[in-house]
Amino acid sequence: MGLSMEEVEATAQEVLGRLRSHQLFQSSWDTAAFIIFLTFIGTVLFLLLVVLAHCCCSCCCSPRPRKERPKGVDNLALEP
Repeated sequence: MGLSMEEVEATAQEVLGRLRSHQLFQSSWDTAAFIIFLTFIGTVLFLLLVVLAHCCCSCCCSPRPRKERPKGVDNLALEP
C-alpha cells in the first residue's frame, strides 16, 4: 500500500515537467474541477471567518440581558 521512492520521484518529476511546460492540467475538465475545488475551499474559509467574527464580536461588544423563564409547570391544557 505504501509508495516506493521511485513512484514518488516519478510523480515529482511529472509535476515538475508540467510546471516547466506551463501545462498543469491535461483537459478543460481538470481546469474546471480545480476551479470548483478552489471555490469550495474559498467558501469554507469565508464561512469560518464569518463564524469567528460573529463569535468574537457578539460576545464582547453587545452583551444581551437574559430572559428569566417562568418557574413551575405550564398548565395550558387545564381550564381555570
